[in-house]
Amino acid sequence: MHMDSGSQLNEILPERKYWLEQMLAIGEPVLNALAERRLKERMPIEIAITVGETDNEKAAAAAELKADRAKYTHLEALGRLLSGMAPWLENQHIHGNEEELRVRYAALAREAMDAGTDPASPDYMNFSDGYQPIVDAAFLALAILRAPVELGEKLEQRVKSNVITALKQTRSRKPVFSNWLLFAATIEAALLRLGESDWDPMRIDYALKQHEQWYLGDGAYSDGPEFHWDYYNSFVIQPMLVDVLAAAGDEHEEWAAMRAAVASRSRRYAEVLERLIGTDGTYPPIGRSLAYRFGAFQSLAQHALNNDLPKSVTAPQVRCALTAAIRRTLDMPGNFTSDGWLTIGLCGNQRDIGERYISTGSLYLCAAVFLPLGLPSDHSFWCGADEAWTSKKAWSGQAFGIDTALK
Repeated sequence: MHMDSGSQLNEILPERKYWLEQMLAIGEPVLNALAERRLKERMPIEIAITVGETDNEKAAAAAELKADRAKYTHLEALGRLLSGMAPWLENQHIHGNEEELRVRYAALAREAMDAGTDPASPDYMNFSDGYQPIVDAAFLALAILRAPVELGEKLEQRVKSNVITALKQTRSRKPVFSNWLLFAATIEAALLRLGESDWDPMRIDYALKQHEQWYLGDGAYSDGPEFHWDYYNSFVIQPMLVDVLAAAGDEHEEWAAMRAAVASRSRRYAEVLERLIGTDGTYPPIGRSLAYRFGAFQSLAQHALNNDLPKSVTAPQVRCALTAAIRRTLDMPGNFTSDGWLTIGLCGNQRDIGERYISTGSLYLCAAVFLPLGLPSDHSFWCGADEAWTSKKAWSGQAFGIDTALK
């Protein structure tokens, strides 16, 4: 069932319309296929190029890798996509044609969750085999935290029970000693939000306290014992710390006491992210998982959504910066297959930048940039006059604020 969403968006502010069109274009193949319980049938499984001594060895290695990623890629697509779409699905300040779309896609999202967690479904997803499901059950959990009504309270009891059972299946394996601790914490926070009495505070407590040990200063955490130059502070660490504490912080005084410091560090990191967006919307291609594209700006998008931007930037400034990054990426041919599925790449189809853990489903973490669609259309993020972002000001001779470290 194809949805002609573009024809319904003519009444919306141009940039918001553009964001919605891109988000729905990215999400529609996944959600439509799941609504028909045909995701495993339809979604291609693209993997990174593997290197072998001979063509036969390369083909064998590719086949083995593809079979491995096939166990995980569908849950990756569902969880990552919904974690980015969730604030828009939860937005209760939308009217007119956009509201009709929101209601329709919220229903589709619930059908998708049903298809992925119903053991009788051909699209039933893997929550129990291997370690990767810990990651993507956590992104599904993050979606629930960000849309507790539409993706929580409105679930049929049968579906909610299946979701809870699926999330709990990840407890049989321990997460890696890295940002993965936050995946376990996010799952438990979602169980709490779903009203499940059997949620485990220890998994939350351990993740929070260990990341406190991994804080390096000036708004950055190491990813485990060692620091890496990549975007994992935005892909995972800062957003999950903020959202887990928002959901579960009131359960213990010591958790509540962490909120101010965590928020302050995250704001500083968001401030750095804004400065990384170049005059043309490009940003440094550093670190692993670059195939998540503009999901690299999840932390900045989250602070815009939460009305908690650093004082050095305005909401319209962030809108213009993020729009530039989205356009610079999606204007390049090759980001999608002919059937609308995302391809591996940072800007276009660049299959060789994918790590071994990257496959088609992984790529939907890019949806995290769309979090500000959870804001009303009359919010300054959307209706404020265009404003140059920091790099654009700096490289056009305009006045711009000096950068200072977080003390």
